[in-house]
Amino acid sequence: MTIKDNLTRTLKDIPAGVKLVAVSKTMPPEVILEAWEAGQRTFGENKAQELINKQPLLPADIQWHFIGHLQTNKVKYIAPFVEMIESVDSLKLLREINKEAAKCGRVINCLLQFHIATEETKYGLDISEAESILKSDEYKALKNIQIAGVMGMATFTDNHDTVRNEFGELVRIFNHLRRKYFRENPGFKEISMGMSGDYLLAIEEGSTIVRIGTAIFGTR
Repeated sequence: MTIKDNLTRTLKDIPAGVKLVAVSKTMPPEVILEAWEAGQRTFGENKAQELINKQPLLPADIQWHFIGHLQTNKVKYIAPFVEMIESVDSLKLLREINKEAAKCGRVINCLLQFHIATEETKYGLDISEAESILKSDEYKALKNIQIAGVMGMATFTDNHDTVRNEFGELVRIFNHLRRKYFRENPGFKEISMGMSGDYLLAIEEGSTIVRIGTAIFGTR
């Protein structure tokens, strides 16, 4: 099947109000362009250098989401154009994003990444670390970032109950933070969870952004 066919099939499963991020990591520009020509406009990359190399070669209306672990020294390279950084896991990183966004005259949307899986190798905050950030005067002074919601990756397992519970935990975190810190901020609205193997479960649990690569581009 073609990428267009894969996109069409995948989009049939995704209800209105849920955004599809086509995860294009490792895909060359000509393959990404094929998805763009099929109507896809939001793409996700997990390595800053790869994104920096691809972005100038592709249409300007692409909305780039950065979805991988981001080093602070790479922020300046993606700040001029990135639509959203989904993988914020420290105040230090937020501070750097804010600094580089200010230089560009932009406000960059960010998601707080939470560690909801059993694998220790995955990055992410716990709720106490997130609250420590949100309570801090330093965070409150940042004017060039918008915390738009939360992101998490479930355990890589065939056990649907485990995955569903982890997605449910991320939704509970989102609801808690919204009540406590973002009650007056309608921009805090996104729950990014769900990938090619579990996005239907994620949507059932309340995801507003799904990150799908293999189902669109094939096995890497």
